[in-house]
Amino acid sequence: MPRRGLLLQGRVRWLLLGVFLLLAIMFFVYLLECSPTTDASSGLTGLSREPYGKEHYRALLQEQEERHQSRVSSLKRQIAQLKQELQEMGAKLKVLQEKKESVGQGRIETRDQEPSDLLEFLHSQIDKAEVSTGARLPSEYALVPFESFTATKVYQLEMGLTRHPEEKPVRKDRRDELTEVIEAGLDVINNPDDDDDDDDDDDGQEDEDMPMQKQTYTENDFVEGLYRTERDKGTLYELFFSKEEDASFRHVTLFRPFGPLMKVRSTSVETVGVVINIIVPLSGRTEAFAQFIHNFRWGLSVV
Repeated sequence: MPRRGLLLQGRVRWLLLGVFLLLAIMFFVYLLECSPTTDASSGLTGLSREPYGKEHYRALLQEQEERHQSRVSSLKRQIAQLKQELQEMGAKLKVLQEKKESVGQGRIETRDQEPSDLLEFLHSQIDKAEVSTGARLPSEYALVPFESFTATKVYQLEMGLTRHPEEKPVRKDRRDELTEVIEAGLDVINNPDDDDDDDDDDDGQEDEDMPMQKQTYTENDFVEGLYRTERDKGTLYELFFSKEEDASFRHVTLFRPFGPLMKVRSTSVETVGVVINIIVPLSGRTEAFAQFIHNFRWGLSVV
């Protein structure tokens, strides 16, 4: 019996050894079959299978270079044109400065002393801009929106409603610009000339409203302003002034045609009987709108 057990153990050991060798051989064959080829020719064959050749990429580079060259030439032409216009305007301003110096240091120049061609250019810029009349636009994306401001804050439409639309802090150049505009509007209201009187008469103001024009307005009476810039024409400013004890407000329109500020109009608007249009979205909000109308009517009945 012990001898038979030893034979059985020997056979088991040889069997295990054979299984181990078989597994080793299978693992070696698996490595040979699955290992990546390192032949350098495979990389070359991969390059030869590219869908486009060198000529295609050369044509693309040449086409891109031609586009850049045409863009550069176009920009050079625009720069040359702008330089020429700048030289012409500089010559006109130089003529104006020489005339001012010839008159004297203490004398105030009037608009009649300015070159007629410069005034015509400034007025032509006002006529081209959307100041008195509107313009036909190709789409709503071509519309230049207004931005509002007060004596201390500027509200930018481009910031949207998701973020805070108030500009903090207001840039110094923008603050100086708006301060100059407010002072110019106060000067128009507090120092009306004959042209202003004519404008007010044309707007339908009667003689009984003349004492209102002689009231002195200050920066504290400035309520709100609107402005927008048309890049090829200038900047339009709409200013509104009002006093607490007065039932009307003053509306001053100024325009800066890339030069000095110019007055467009100055009117007095009565707030009694003014129609206010409220534009609200109604899609999916009819119940909220009905509640708003109900509250609005209840508020009017209480008043």
